[in-house]
Amino acid sequence: MSGEVLEPCTPELGSYAVDTRDGRVGRVLGRVGPYVQLRPPGGGAEWDCAPDLLRPAPPGLVLRARVTEINREGRLP
Repeated sequence: MSGEVLEPCTPELGSYAVDTRDGRVGRVLGRVGPYVQLRPPGGGAEWDCAPDLLRPAPPGLVLRARVTEINREGRLP
């Protein structure tokens, strides 16, 4: 990561957040029980994370995630 300080967050549906346990960035899909569900940019397996372990994704990571998703959409039949 780039050394940016990431503050705790309560992410909104559709926003991007960073899982501080391992640095993964994901799009917020919703909540299941006490957890927030995230999906990696471009698709893949969803994962759960406690809200207190999430931070808002900084603009550079959001841009990278959006480019990944747009590139994936362009490859779909």
